[in-house]
Amino acid sequence: MPLLEVSNLTTRFNTRNGIVRAVEDVSFSVDKGETVGIVGESGSGKSVTCYSLVGLIPQPPGKIHSGTAMFDGIDLIQASQKQLRKIRGKRVSMIFQDPMTSLNPYLKISSQLTEPLEIHEGMKGQQALHRAIDALAEVGIPDPEKRIQSYPHEFSGGMRQRVMIAMALITRPELLICDEPTTALDVTVQKQVLDLIKDRQNELGTAVVLITHDLAVVHQTCDHVNVMYAGRIVERAATKQLFKSPLHAYTRALLKSIPATHDKGQKLYTIPGVPPDLSDPPAGCAFHARNTLGDANKCHVDSPPQLAEIQPKHYVQNCPGCLAKP
Repeated sequence: MPLLEVSNLTTRFNTRNGIVRAVEDVSFSVDKGETVGIVGESGSGKSVTCYSLVGLIPQPPGKIHSGTAMFDGIDLIQASQKQLRKIRGKRVSMIFQDPMTSLNPYLKISSQLTEPLEIHEGMKGQQALHRAIDALAEVGIPDPEKRIQSYPHEFSGGMRQRVMIAMALITRPELLICDEPTTALDVTVQKQVLDLIKDRQNELGTAVVLITHDLAVVHQTCDHVNVMYAGRIVERAATKQLFKSPLHAYTRALLKSIPATHDKGQKLYTIPGVPPDLSDPPAGCAFHARNTLGDANKCHVDSPPQLAEIQPKHYVQNCPGCLAKP
């Protein structure tokens, strides 16, 4: 039985320009100890999906219209704020995209690291402080006894992200949601952070949901991948299967956009156009206008294509135009 099973999640926002359909009918699951990737361009609905699961969508203007998210027998969507407060930060933790805005600049690292221990485990004083120091040491912060009394601005970007990882893992959660944890970091620090998350995952048996736009990161770290576009999952498969045999035109376009796949001096491939406006989405296939690796003339125009199991455990939207190959 999966640790987390999300079914038909739909989240929308009321704005001046109308209703933004940020997430539509999204389903996926995460097993214990597994790493599941959610990948796609900015605005595809990746972060909104995961924020919906942990009650971080501002309501209003946001509203979860339908769906369930069963976590160890508890529906996170229907859970009360009291229930969520017991789960969030204890059994489910999150690493946010920008550690500088996620850490409180007015509080020392010691206060921010010990807070989850005080709230969820009733730990106080020197006991909580020693546990926080150990957490910093575990994520590779040098001289943790001294650095724990520092403020966030006294750390580099990579070190702040390590602090965020320490904070997320200090209560030994069962599920860790990582929202683009390496976006603001250089390549060397990116690898260090990803290796650190993997090491802690192996040690604690934590399941991980990794939100990213970087397919190279997905290939390196994930067991399964969900490719999102315009608020919907367009393809889902095991990582090796997806990279070996991508079926949807959008997935193929993302893979073709990776610079490492081009020969030296070859012009880099880019996906033409921009994602559709989700306050006025197309009636049919959302990728129709940008589909250059399939046959746009065959794309659905009247109704959105639905996920179908094309190959064993390999799901893709059943749009003939996006499944076609030039």
